[in-house]
Amino acid sequence: MSVKKNWIKPTITPHREGILNKFGRVPAKEYIEEIEEIPVKDLVSQFGSPLFVLSEKQLRSNIRRLKQAFETRYQPIVFGWSYKTNYLNAVCATLHQEGSWAEVVSLFEYEKARALGVPGNRILFNGPHKSKDTLALCVEEGARIHIDNMDELYLLEDVARIANKLVPVTLRLNFDTGFAEPWSRFGFNVESGQAIDAARRISNSQWLKLTGLHSHIGTFILEPNAYSAQVKIMCEFMESAEQQTGCIIDSLDIGGGFASRIDLQGVYVSTEQTTPSIDQYADAICTTLLRETVKRRAQNKPQPTLIIESGRAIIDDAEVLVSSVVSTRRLPNGKPAAVLDAGVNLLFTAFWYHHRVQPTRPLDGFAEDTVLYGPLCMNIDVVRQSIMIPPLQVGDQLIISPVGAYNNTQWLQFIEYRPNIVMINEEGQVSVIRQAENLSFMNQLESLPEHLNGNFKLD
Repeated sequence: MSVKKNWIKPTITPHREGILNKFGRVPAKEYIEEIEEIPVKDLVSQFGSPLFVLSEKQLRSNIRRLKQAFETRYQPIVFGWSYKTNYLNAVCATLHQEGSWAEVVSLFEYEKARALGVPGNRILFNGPHKSKDTLALCVEEGARIHIDNMDELYLLEDVARIANKLVPVTLRLNFDTGFAEPWSRFGFNVESGQAIDAARRISNSQWLKLTGLHSHIGTFILEPNAYSAQVKIMCEFMESAEQQTGCIIDSLDIGGGFASRIDLQGVYVSTEQTTPSIDQYADAICTTLLRETVKRRAQNKPQPTLIIESGRAIIDDAEVLVSSVVSTRRLPNGKPAAVLDAGVNLLFTAFWYHHRVQPTRPLDGFAEDTVLYGPLCMNIDVVRQSIMIPPLQVGDQLIISPVGAYNNTQWLQFIEYRPNIVMINEEGQVSVIRQAENLSFMNQLESLPEHLNGNFKLD
């Protein structure tokens, strides 16, 4: 007796043997049935789709690996968790348990850190916007203030005078390392002399005391030598500032920007091959810092504390997004497309990354160049413009990764409700760490004027 086979629609797939395929690897045999040994179908059944899933185990492993890489090469050192990268309370609390300070760039993030129990003197306050009231709060609670511009310097000086306190401050620098485009919109420029002028201005103040230097050379830095150049420039400026002003610099904050293993749009070589390891970053930074401070140690000056503001490299691969196919179609050019229940409203980083997309079951048929759309009524809602994947069916679930960096802070409340976020702890227990939105939640901050309440003319 013959067994009837399932019908598979015919496809035409061009084969280009011997050349690099710009669509990446074909995931025909790559599928994920479980996340942290929990079946994806069970997670979706209980918590719905789309669904963000965080791994506490992976998050702790990442921060421990970072700390080991740097602490075995340099002391003293402080790790500051970059709140803007992912400020979910469960994420921040996990990293604070692992010893990370809070690095914040707004009053909102500062208050979030304080509400989690982080003391003011373990908060690094960056960013170009700090109101007078915010600065007063930071001065009162002993936060480390990184001065971004001259107007802020004057404002902080006035706050310190009113509080009758001598306030230690960190000066944010910007400069050209030769490896990445300078982020000149933040801080004081070194090459123009603006930075040393600011250092002199602080030294002449009876209310401010320069004790630290900070710079952030960019994001997704793939060249460790960029950090070597950064550290060298900062050390040279440290020596110059100390000589010219008499200050003592006790900390060098080099920011973050370490890359995660996610492919960038327009780059056909996978970052699996090009992303440096944490050890490579640590080698470049610590070796340079030790070399540039040899004379300092010989003069019995204090070795500056190295501050790392870790972000993307710590959280990105600790979170995935589960999404479901809601419809499929053929575009006019014959290209297959699928619409998912998660789009750029949840996956803001889809605008510049090629996220890894893997099904939760073996897919039948030949892989085709496919477009993955989100559910929004916007033409820009594209999760992947091109991905080689076999035919999808309505109800198929896809695992999109890594998504831990910036998506839960830059996501949009636009058209669709935002979904549940769950965390799987090291014992395999699942907790909802942010509930899915509903109409009641969305209406909490709105109020309807009485004259607009009812009396609608809908006929």
